[in-house]
Amino acid sequence: MSIAYCCILIAALLPYVWVAFAKTAAPGYNNKNPRGWIARQDSYRVRNAHAAHLNAFEAFAPFAAAVLMAQLAGVSPALISKLAIAFIVARVLHGVLYLRAVALMRSLAWLAGMACVVALMALAMVSIGG
Repeated sequence: MSIAYCCILIAALLPYVWVAFAKTAAPGYNNKNPRGWIARQDSYRVRNAHAAHLNAFEAFAPFAAAVLMAQLAGVSPALISKLAIAFIVARVLHGVLYLRAVALMRSLAWLAGMACVVALMALAMVSIGG
């Protein structure tokens, strides 16, 4: 189960990776007013990195819940780990594709990550009898 727990940690840290890209993608970052600075940026790199940051936060809670649900329901730890790793791969790819402005592939990476979350939750429901 430690692999799945490591994946939860990685998922929790991913938003900060993407925001680091946003803060370094244009000169003059202002830590006194970071949201105002982001709002004034014209660079698609800043906007996309910030969007990846926000989306990573949105994806974290369902993923963490899904891993814990599956564990508590008695789903095979090996299967939980495989789905957790697949989620992390999809989410890293999602962020990279966001930074590179590859919209269709980014959406497919998002869908792959969401499929992992749904699979974990569905396995939990099936394991406890619905």
